[in-house]
Amino acid sequence: MGKAIEPIALERGHEIVLKAQTSEEVDPQILNTADVAIEFTSPESAKANILSCFKSNTPVVVGTTGWYESMDEIQSKMKAQNGALLPATNFSLGVNIFFEINKKLGALMNNQHQYDVMIEETHHTEKLDAPSGTAITIGEGVLSEVDRKKNWVNDASDENEELSIISYREPEVPGTHIVTYESEVDAIKLEHVAHSRKGFALGAVVAAEFLAGKTGLYSMKDVLNLN
Repeated sequence: MGKAIEPIALERGHEIVLKAQTSEEVDPQILNTADVAIEFTSPESAKANILSCFKSNTPVVVGTTGWYESMDEIQSKMKAQNGALLPATNFSLGVNIFFEINKKLGALMNNQHQYDVMIEETHHTEKLDAPSGTAITIGEGVLSEVDRKKNWVNDASDENEELSIISYREPEVPGTHIVTYESEVDAIKLEHVAHSRKGFALGAVVAAEFLAGKTGLYSMKDVLNLN
């Protein structure tokens, strides 16, 4: 993602002052000169990198997942140091609009008990985690609106209260997510297909532009004015 973000940031007139993978590679003096940081490393490095940004008073956009169990601690540190944080499971502008449409569709389908709902996600074979963070966010959106579903499982399920999230891994697929409501007589499908990683990178840069100069906790809903 860093390789995809760099050319877009430069095209949009920004200067990149520091590139690093781990907190040990972060020079606090250089970080302090940045208007905003974009964190796309690994779950093992993300927490330390976020805290480094708070110490340097640098707003940070975070696309890395797998560290959310530390969210309470991170938010506490953010408030204590007057920092700024914008985490997201997916920065694609289209996907974040998709998240909101998904919730609205779920609300419409809540009382339509003749329909069952499932989620399918397809990614490249190098993606080892399943389901994707995006699919989990989509699933949480369904669960927040469809009362008959109580939890998601990463498998096909015949249990009425379980929301199936089925994961496929195929060569060179940036990301496809499909929500299907199906009854005996018809099916309604909501689908997002990423053509490349450029959409994710563009969204991260747009989020960084939004976050620069701010303090507090934000989301892509704030960036896209979807609140």
